[in-house]
Amino acid sequence: MTSSSSMNIAIIGGTGALGAGLAMRWARAGHKVIVGSREAARATEQAQLMTERAGVEITGTDNTTAAAQGDIIVITVPYSHHRSTLETIRSHLSGKILIDVTVPLMPPKVRTVQLPSEGSVAKGAQSFLGKDVKVVSAFQNVAATHLADLDHAIDCDVLVCGNDKQARAVVVDLAADAGIKAWHAGRIDNSAVAEALTSVLIFINGHYKIDGAGVRISGTPADTQQG
Repeated sequence: MTSSSSMNIAIIGGTGALGAGLAMRWARAGHKVIVGSREAARATEQAQLMTERAGVEITGTDNTTAAAQGDIIVITVPYSHHRSTLETIRSHLSGKILIDVTVPLMPPKVRTVQLPSEGSVAKGAQSFLGKDVKVVSAFQNVAATHLADLDHAIDCDVLVCGNDKQARAVVVDLAADAGIKAWHAGRIDNSAVAEALTSVLIFINGHYKIDGAGVRISGTPADTQQG
């Protein structure tokens, strides 16, 4: 495990492929993972399936309870449910890191970049939640099916954006625990780039018939502590 110690991670809306992939990979790395859903029964059922696949225990409960129990909160819900979900769990987020994986995909034009009026989903989340919550944007450009396939080596990098450098560093380490190379990419405002890239990658996947296109950052850092 790359992180210095085991963390208590709650994945809100974690029953989909993206949430499940992160849950199983982090659980295998030694973290305690709680999967949340709007319905506790569904979360419990899906967590049991993840436990069987990953070979390590993953628990499930409703989103609010998961947010209360987790120290690191990850939100992986569709954009249409993003704000309403934040409203539901907001009272349990103070002092915590919220990893926001949400992309503003607006069907049917998911291949076209459509950023929200706040500039990005993650920036809007930071504004809504306030400074007591450290919002970090990450994991938007990794194919969910690749994450959920535990035998698949992740062949792309992720950009990590947030106003708190230490919070970003935690997420960079968690990405490594999931088998992903991550890069500090600046303040939460820069999340617009990662969120917009998802629509570009969806277009590339369709145009070139690629199964999960991703991005790579070239070059070798001279000082990995810069950020």
